[in-house]
Amino acid sequence: MYAVGHLAIGYLLGKATAKLLKVEVNIPLLFVFSVIPDIDLLIPGLKHRGPTHSIIVLGLFFLPVFINYRKRSIAYFVALVLHSLVSDTFVGETQLLWPFTATYYGIGIGMTSLTNILAEWIFFTASLITLFKTNDMKTLLHSHVSNLFFLIPALTVMLPPLIMFPTYIPTELTIPHITYITLFAIAIIRASKPL
Repeated sequence: MYAVGHLAIGYLLGKATAKLLKVEVNIPLLFVFSVIPDIDLLIPGLKHRGPTHSIIVLGLFFLPVFINYRKRSIAYFVALVLHSLVSDTFVGETQLLWPFTATYYGIGIGMTSLTNILAEWIFFTASLITLFKTNDMKTLLHSHVSNLFFLIPALTVMLPPLIMFPTYIPTELTIPHITYITLFAIAIIRASKPL
């Protein structure tokens, strides 16, 4: 999936997990954790959807967070692993069990397919509705230093269409990308202003 799908799925299911566990979550961090596996795009020589998408590697990476924050960390872990388990397995193949096996797992629906574009729109729309219904939009637009974390998802959404790397964004997904960029930019600007 494109960044929009990763962000929407991570937010929606991380938020749902937090609600089930009756814990509060930091909305900017949910969005950040939903795109962390794509760090491999910035590391020369590292294959995309390889080790950084492995649920084993992600679990080991997250172990100190589990130890320190216990139940409060589960929603963030859900946002993190769903990147690989749902988003990238849906549109391609991912090394889910690396280093135990180099096998790629996935459904293999094309990134530019109508099926994927429709799925991204559905998740994006659901994320906006949820942001409004849960009052997370209001929280997101208030001046808070944690909104500076939105720099990471903002760059994730902005870079591909600007520099055509790692791939281009289909025209049909322009509105979701611009919407997320705008929301993140407002949150970042609000966080940058003195309280």
